[in-house]
Amino acid sequence: MKKCITLLTLLLVCQIGYSRNYSVDELFKEFSRAEASEKVKLGKFVMNIAGLFTETMGVDVIEVYDFDKCEDGVKQKLITAIKNLKDPQFETMITTNEGGSRTKILVKIEKDMIREMVVITTGDSHALIRIQGKIKPSDFEEVAAKHGKSGS
Repeated sequence: MKKCITLLTLLLVCQIGYSRNYSVDELFKEFSRAEASEKVKLGKFVMNIAGLFTETMGVDVIEVYDFDKCEDGVKQKLITAIKNLKDPQFETMITTNEGGSRTKILVKIEKDMIREMVVITTGDSHALIRIQGKIKPSDFEEVAAKHGKSGS
């Protein structure tokens, strides 16, 4: 009887640990270390230099993590983590599910400015993208309209 109760308690603890909710920061922290993932980070210094040649629209940092070359276990763990993503600081802006590919766009808004945007995609391509800065919603709408009409 003691063995049965101990086993059930252990299973319950494992299930709680496995299905925990992730914040955006925890998601990026955990998956930034994934083996075989490809990472690109453009920090504030690089974005300031880019601002000399083009309009950066308030973007300070861009991080991109591509998991296409990772093992299926990493991809499945990412899918599970995304399902359990709960961060009260972020609002879901767009969620799509087309042909087995899922995309979710989250934004953090402070004082009428987009402070952070996170794009998560799974399916044909598995990636996490984080854009940080002080982005005016009007700038975001302008870029979305420009690229939405041209199809690129």
